[in-house]
Amino acid sequence: MADFAVHWVDAFTDRPFGGNGCSVVHQAAHLDDETCLAFVRETSLVECTFLGPSDVADVRVRYFLASREIPFAGHPTVASVVAAHAAGTVGTGDLTLETLAGIIPVHLSDDGKRVTMRQNAPEFGAEVDPALVAKAIGLTKADIIAPPQLVSTGLPFVITLLEDRTALSLARLNASAIERMNASIGSDDVMEPFLCTLGGFSNAGDTAARLLMLPPSPPEDPFTGSATGAMASYLWSRGLIETPEFVAEQGHMLGRPGRADVGVIGPRNAIEAVEVAGSGYILMSGTLHL
Repeated sequence: MADFAVHWVDAFTDRPFGGNGCSVVHQAAHLDDETCLAFVRETSLVECTFLGPSDVADVRVRYFLASREIPFAGHPTVASVVAAHAAGTVGTGDLTLETLAGIIPVHLSDDGKRVTMRQNAPEFGAEVDPALVAKAIGLTKADIIAPPQLVSTGLPFVITLLEDRTALSLARLNASAIERMNASIGSDDVMEPFLCTLGGFSNAGDTAARLLMLPPSPPEDPFTGSATGAMASYLWSRGLIETPEFVAEQGHMLGRPGRADVGVIGPRNAIEAVEVAGSGYILMSGTLHL
């Protein structure tokens, strides 16, 4: 039997039960995939991370959904950095993370609670037929007001801009239509469409978003930091937002409000990176016995 220290962190929030929870397992990056997947399923969280030493960065981070390992994720990055500081693995200030998406620079505030991550320069993929996306999310083509497009700052999403929060609230996933949508862009490993609209859930927000998910993941992700970076790149590159700095909100429809402060770096036609910042609240800590 081996024991591992664990922190459960609510990310993109400064209070308990807000934002998106992530369980961070320390000194566990060497664990086999099946053990990591089983742990994610045990927690019923969307994602968990497994940290370990790195020869090229301050810490190595592995990101797991209930179904597979993924190269990068936003809210688990916030959670991992806050947890690593609480465990004494890293200090504050500028840090680097070794991920399957490359070396990710982050900055941890002096109080160890706020993380700013610099996501990769966006990769803009194919535009996706709005009719296919509409069927995948149970809406009509008229609800989609800009061409959906595959965008990645470390993890690919089909960014889908909806007309208003009413459409956002009515979206429902259709699993077979999701498969047809992914087949149309030649991929069977794309996350579900990231749905967003201009205008926040609150007066403080500039965008509102949802990520509905298919089994074995929970039905909805409370906050999706990686997709927020992809969304920011999409909106800025297409001239859909006036300023590259804005407040992104997600999770409010689940009663788990989350907030990220977002900044796109570079001109609309040559984005260099995206910074996504949010707080992390340590909700629980303990020991995992394997």
